Amino acid sequence: MDPEIDFVTLLGQAGTGKTLLTLAASLTQVLETKRYSEVIITRVTVPVGEDIGFLPGTEEEKMTPWMGALEDNLDVLNKPADTDPAHSGQGQSGGYGGDWGRAATMDLIRSRIKIKSLSFMRGRTFLNKFLIIDEAQNLTPKQMKTLITRAGPGTKVVCLGNIAQIDTPYLTEGSSGLTYVVDRFKGWPHSGHITLQRGERSRLADHAAEVL
Repeated sequence: MDPEIDFVTLLGQAGTGKTLLTLAASLTQVLETKRYSEVIITRVTVPVGEDIGFLPGTEEEKMTPWMGALEDNLDVLNKPADTDPAHSGQGQSGGYGGDWGRAATMDLIRSRIKIKSLSFMRGRTFLNKFLIIDEAQNLTPKQMKTLITRAGPGTKVVCLGNIAQIDTPYLTEGSSGLTYVVDRFKGWPHSGHITLQRGERSRLADHAAEVL
């Protein structure tokens, strides 16, 4: 949230809330304080299992299947604070405006989020944007440099990742672009690094992250 910080690396095991916290911070600064004009999200498209092949559609439509975490977290951010009518005092839909109000809010949020493919980043310059690089552990140092150097005046870049979940076959914890930038930006006064320790997804997810 600090406007003096241009670059942030956010690490943590699965379920620690990296995407949720970053989305909340970015949308607050886009929709409320209007420090940035929009949120841009990108990630490398490395499948966990078998590749499903060619995806039809526009750039954003091709990226949509890779952005399940975005959809999940937007649902969390947009859900009513209390869905129990006995406690909310606003009827069965909970909260002012009910379902239509939440739908309108979601439409507004979606209009300020752009999903971009890593493949089309070369030559771009992002002015006054909040750029989120998701699954950054799967990027090479060269890819990371390409993305970060897209940042123009007024742009903040946040890299999210979990070094323990590298899916790119030829990358290791030591050669990952995420490890590289954490080390290279160490000590720069306009950068910050955060490591989240506690899982928030479920006790099953926490235990699996520890023992598997």
